[in-house]
Amino acid sequence: MPTARNARGIDALIYSQDAKQIKTVQVKALSKRSPVPLGSKLDNLFGDYLIVCQNITAEKPACFVLTPEEVKQLAHKGEKDGKTSFWLQPKQYEKPEFHENWDRIGSGSTSQINL
Repeated sequence: MPTARNARGIDALIYSQDAKQIKTVQVKALSKRSPVPLGSKLDNLFGDYLIVCQNITAEKPACFVLTPEEVKQLAHKGEKDGKTSFWLQPKQYEKPEFHENWDRIGSGSTSQINL
């Protein structure tokens, strides 16, 4: 179900054709090339995959498929006025290994969903 304003939790549930393998997805939709806000703690990352979609109003948006572990490794920590926030900078997620790499998730057939 679509959510608004960076709501907590997963955005999509995907499963294999036999429904024995289930994965959760968190999506960050950006209207332009921007950093992805991750919140005040990296423990707030939910899901098996984080998909960053940028330029979502363009004819062909760009999507990047990452795991939470990769996001945690690549995240930038910012501190301002005593508050901590984490961000994923474009140069960190715009890598060839993440760009439109839907194979990381799998095809949905029983034998091809990635665990």
